[in-house]
Amino acid sequence: MEVDEDYALSQTQAPSQVQRSLERRPQSQVEHKVNELVQFLLVKDQKKIPIKRADILKHVIKDYKDVYPKILERATQTLQQVFGMDLVEIDSKHHTYILISKLPPLEGENIQEDENTPKMGLLIVILSLIFMKGNVAKESAVWEMLRRLRVDCSGEKHKVFGDVKKLVTEEFVRQKYLEYTRLPHTDPPEFEFRWGPRAAKETSKKQILQFVAKIQNKNPKSWASQYNEAEMEATAAARH
Repeated sequence: MEVDEDYALSQTQAPSQVQRSLERRPQSQVEHKVNELVQFLLVKDQKKIPIKRADILKHVIKDYKDVYPKILERATQTLQQVFGMDLVEIDSKHHTYILISKLPPLEGENIQEDENTPKMGLLIVILSLIFMKGNVAKESAVWEMLRRLRVDCSGEKHKVFGDVKKLVTEEFVRQKYLEYTRLPHTDPPEFEFRWGPRAAKETSKKQILQFVAKIQNKNPKSWASQYNEAEMEATAAARH
């Protein structure tokens, strides 16, 4: 039986059936499939090859076809929230998808679009957290947010990012996107993050706030102090 026919059978299930199937599955296994699918889509996207649903089912979903709609839904959510990317169907007959970036532009010349798009997504998410927390974020808050977004910072090698902790505390710092400083008189040592000078040049608080608002489906004015700060920065930049 063709993989897609197999899928078609699973699609005759009502949403309530999918939900019941989901409840029967171990949640950790379903989460694992979601992570696998996110990484599969990102790796495919780096090669800029359209992604076929048949390949997703064959290489990632396998025996989990009964809960495929839920796995796809959660993976799509992660792609939006962590990487600022949308999964878009470009051919509804053959069910082919591409990923498109919804990130605010970082205007540096040193960014090669392909390999760095997911990294830039991660960076924007961290810059957003720092800005929304009043321009400074404790290291523990950054790791907690990444954990919630299914990005493991415990030193395990991530398929797309490699060593996440090293990427954030060394590479982004070296590139001057982030500042990473130790808080005085802390034992064990505690660190905090701020925007680095390159981040301030390549993006703006206004763009970052619009990105956060888009992901949360809110009006940027919902965050009054951040909105005012972003507008003041934009006005000052326009004067120069």
